[in-house]
Amino acid sequence: MSIASFPAGGLSLNHTHWVSSRHRFFLSIKVLRRVFRGKFVAALQQAFREGQLVFHGDLTLLAQPKIFAAWLRPLFRKDWVVYSKPPFGGPQYVLQYLGRYTHRVAISNHRLVAFAEDKVTFRWRDSAHQNEQKLLTLSLDEFLRRFLLHLLPEGFMRIRNFGFLANRRRATTLPLCFQLLGSAPQTEQAASSAKDATPLWLCPKCGGPMRVIERLTAAEIQLRSPPAIATAAA
Repeated sequence: MSIASFPAGGLSLNHTHWVSSRHRFFLSIKVLRRVFRGKFVAALQQAFREGQLVFHGDLTLLAQPKIFAAWLRPLFRKDWVVYSKPPFGGPQYVLQYLGRYTHRVAISNHRLVAFAEDKVTFRWRDSAHQNEQKLLTLSLDEFLRRFLLHLLPEGFMRIRNFGFLANRRRATTLPLCFQLLGSAPQTEQAASSAKDATPLWLCPKCGGPMRVIERLTAAEIQLRSPPAIATAAA
C-alpha cells in the first residue's frame, strides 16, 4: 500500500505567487490513474530489460521480448483504479495516524512486559473486542521476525518529499511559500537564535536550530530502555 499526501496548492512556475488547489481534490482522478498506469508499466519494462523479472510455469513465454511487449500492450487500453478520498476525521487525524508509523519504532518500551526462557511477552490491543489490552508471548525468533518486518529495505525512505519540500530546494522555496501566504515561518527572535547557534545545535538535515525539550537522568534513561535479557516475568 502506498499513501501520498499533497499540500493544498503550490508555487507558480515563475515562483511569483501561490496557486491554491480546487476545493474538492488537488489532482484529477482521471489524470492520476493515467500517470500511475504509465509509471507502473514503464517500471515493468525497465525491470524486464535489466533482467530483474523471472517467469515460471505458464508464464515462461513472457521471457521473450516480443511476447512480453504484446502482454503489456492491453494494459494501456484499461482504466486503472486509483482510490482517492478525503481523510477520515480530517487532516489532523491523518497526521496523528501516520506519525505513529513514521516517527516511532515498531513496539514501544512500555509494551514489553518480560523476557524469560527465550520468550518475549508484550501487551497488544484487540481491536475486535473494544481495544482490550491482552498479553502475548512469542519465541525470541518469532518476535524478532515480526519486529524486522517493520524495517524498511535498503534504499527505501519512510518519508520522501518532492516539489517545494524537496531536500535540495526547501531552504529557498519554503520561506518563499510562507511569504506568499502571508505567514511568517519564524519570529525574529528564533531567527537570531538560529544565527547565533553553534554547529552542534543545528539540525544536520535542514540546518535549523535545535532546542532541548527534555533532560533525562541516568535512572530515567534506564527506565525507558528495553528490559534486560536476564529479566524474568514478575
